[in-house]
Amino acid sequence: NDKAKHIWVVKQIFLWFKPVAISFFIVEKIIDSNNMSGPDPKTAKTIYEFTVKDTHGNEVSLEKYKGNVVLVVNIASQCGLTKNNYAKLTTLLEKYEEKGLRILNFPCNQFNSQMPEADGEAMVCHLRDAKANIGDVFQKVDVNGSGAAPLYQFLKHRQTGTLGSSIKWNFTKFLVNKDGVPVDRYAPTTDPMDIAKDIEKLL
Repeated sequence: NDKAKHIWVVKQIFLWFKPVAISFFIVEKIIDSNNMSGPDPKTAKTIYEFTVKDTHGNEVSLEKYKGNVVLVVNIASQCGLTKNNYAKLTTLLEKYEEKGLRILNFPCNQFNSQMPEADGEAMVCHLRDAKANIGDVFQKVDVNGSGAAPLYQFLKHRQTGTLGSSIKWNFTKFLVNKDGVPVDRYAPTTDPMDIAKDIEKLL
């Protein structure tokens, strides 16, 4: 009867282990699926391979910007650079939008928590109150660290900047040509209007 008890114990262990094993298998498949769903930032060729989310969580393929010159900026609402950058980005877009310039803005709260606004209507209200017509605004992202948005991993890989590839502060800017290839990177302190000559060469 000890043998019967042993068999019963083994069966109980199996009955417990089976759903756990299945759960691990399912989770592993989900992780693999998620990893395969997007491009590898280190081997991707253009921004068109990436999908981002707007402020309401809707997916946006960057293929929609094919044929445009694109400026990608990580923005913040409470930074010392905010007022000038909002004003100059607005001017830049007014001057070159009809010629094909698009500005993609990604709110980021990684630098001294200077972008506290939530996604959605709060972000829309903030930009409206700031009178900032700065282009398309997307969901808040991380630009550094293991959780950095894949697009930013790609941009940093292609344009490493100085003193390492990490984003140093709010309003770092990446210039992307009409083929979707990042061609330049500008420091947070670079005035947007100082990029105008480089934009004109690409339009």
